[in-house]
Amino acid sequence: KPSTLVYQEIVASYLGPGVKVLDLGCGRGGVIERLHPLASLAVGVDADLASLREHRAPAVFRVQALAENLPFPPCSFDLVISSWVLEHLAEPEKTFEEIARVLKPGGHFVFLTPNLLNPIPRLGRELAKFGSFLQRSLVAGLYGRQGHDVFHPHYRANTPRRIDELASRAGLRKISLLPIGDPTYLAFNRIFFRLSVRLEDLIPRERKVHLVGVYEK
Repeated sequence: KPSTLVYQEIVASYLGPGVKVLDLGCGRGGVIERLHPLASLAVGVDADLASLREHRAPAVFRVQALAENLPFPPCSFDLVISSWVLEHLAEPEKTFEEIARVLKPGGHFVFLTPNLLNPIPRLGRELAKFGSFLQRSLVAGLYGRQGHDVFHPHYRANTPRRIDELASRAGLRKISLLPIGDPTYLAFNRIFFRLSVRLEDLIPRERKVHLVGVYEK
């Protein structure tokens, strides 16, 4: 299964009547756009005001804020979800502390992020060192994204060991952390897709390109 589908299925399994969910780095939609009817309350947080204004699910409450300083009281949510965000955190320690703070006891943090043990995210990290213009231009050109939707990656919370360390310090216990391969990651043309399929066959499981994690407070 693609990592996005695995992530969506896990998120759905934690939703239900009475569940309050926070989508950290919600962007313009994503999983919460499809699954918010399953929760009693869905809130999206993002630092980018334009994304919040253009969010495709009007029923989701939206708040502009940084992940390192969430504007919610302690124990506000049963579930915090986050996709394609951990790689962009400049101060992941603060973000994990904030996630733990706003979660209720027994609540869960579910996320999807690249695995820095894989060569593709490693290449992305190296390209980012040459400046945001090069990184934005390449990602926009290869994947058809708008330049303003490509954000600088730091990759400071993107290996299983590092994630475990950050979560443990914040008071979160690991339920599962799944490395998942995805040959479509390079599927911007036929030649690269075939190369990606071969690469996936050679890469050990722990180095697969994506990580889907579940941690409990």
